[in-house]
Amino acid sequence: MIALACDHGGYGLMQKIKEFLELHELAYKDFGTFSTESCDYPEFAARAARAISSGECDKGIFICSTGIGISIAANKTPGIRAALCTDTYMAEMTKRHNDANVLALGAHVTAEVTALRIAEVFLNTEFEGGRHSRRVNMLNAMDESK
Repeated sequence: MIALACDHGGYGLMQKIKEFLELHELAYKDFGTFSTESCDYPEFAARAARAISSGECDKGIFICSTGIGISIAANKTPGIRAALCTDTYMAEMTKRHNDANVLALGAHVTAEVTALRIAEVFLNTEFEGGRHSRRVNMLNAMDESK
């Protein structure tokens, strides 16, 4: 299950992401927002991030205007490794090497067609493990020391 979260700036792109997920028959849960009315991204990022951290969802796609704020908010939740990606190489590598579980996108800085391709790569790339497991374990230990 894919957790979705956005603010008013990411709402339009999130609708396109949902269409993509439905087309590919990928299950998701939308944690909002549900309109273009001004809102606070940390609220929606926190709800969706907690769903991933608890195991209710496996991964997430979070969107705001730049992707910066929503990725910062998501990374406040233990167990979340949110990565702001602006191209497919970043999406591939953050999954392969960092085992990122949240993709952050910036609706005002990434073209729709590019964002959809980034999401596709993120969702279809597997974690390599190996030497990267040690580093991900170090990141997880940082969460536990809080």
